[in-house]
Amino acid sequence: MNPTRKTIITRVCIDDMLGPFDCTLDPANRWNGWLSPHFALDAVRDLSAQTLRLADEDGYDCVDTIHVIEGRADSQDTVHVIEGGPSRHHDEEEEAEEIQAVAVHVPWRGLSRGANASITPATPQARKAARKRKVTGRGARRVVVVHIRWQYLDEGSDTAATIVSPDAEGLYSIGGWEWTWHFASWWCACGNDFDWHETQCPCGLTRDSQPKAPLGTAGVKVGQLLRTLAPEATSALVDLTDLARVCAVFAGNSELDTADDTGPFDTETLGWADEVLRMAMDEAAVPEDINASGWELVPDEKSTALYRVTFPTPLSH
Repeated sequence: MNPTRKTIITRVCIDDMLGPFDCTLDPANRWNGWLSPHFALDAVRDLSAQTLRLADEDGYDCVDTIHVIEGRADSQDTVHVIEGGPSRHHDEEEEAEEIQAVAVHVPWRGLSRGANASITPATPQARKAARKRKVTGRGARRVVVVHIRWQYLDEGSDTAATIVSPDAEGLYSIGGWEWTWHFASWWCACGNDFDWHETQCPCGLTRDSQPKAPLGTAGVKVGQLLRTLAPEATSALVDLTDLARVCAVFAGNSELDTADDTGPFDTETLGWADEVLRMAMDEAAVPEDINASGWELVPDEKSTALYRVTFPTPLSH
């Protein structure tokens, strides 16, 4: 990767088909608007597994596949045959279907000295060599990453199967300027969505501080609702004794007027806040969710289930 470019660490995906995968990329380096990610080896392994699953489900004629061949620096040379689906150009009069395949020749000892793996048709000789030559040795681990575009291989392209070499940082560029990679996203409990590397929401929550329980999410949503009419609101008292309801709203230590005709709130907003709490209670595991949500039990003579819910502090504050 060009060291003069500004890179970021993020996650990418292709709709709901591939990903999300951790990667490094230059957000300005785009192909028709799509991203060109560079992956660490663990992400490449995950990507390989997903492409093979898609190929098995949808057919090799419409899916590229990624393959990770494992070896050792002191191993003897090996040959690996990779098979795909049947050729679309198969002659139906022939008795057996023609299965697409390539042979990957790996000079393990030579890789550290600048030698490269190579790809040839899977001839009978290559298949015989693949059966005879196994990875040996106890040296440093080595890998060869192969990208096969089966559709174009079937059409006779001599560049349809390629070796993906790591860049200077040891990362692998896969699908760049070919695939429709875009940023993976995350959703904040308040309802906003962001690209993966954008870790802070204006509501005050971060990507990694999202509530883990329904009641925690409900508390954030209640804060959003109440702040539409009272931006200064910082917390609320919630009574869960019978039907969950907001019974008081605070700005710091000062209680805000919740009367419909004198305070900042209207009946509809308070009613919807109560409904958000009640829907969350239907999903919640009490008291586990209350503890996980950070709600503070408030001693009260009339209620044994009165809690203070503190809202996230918006960035503008």
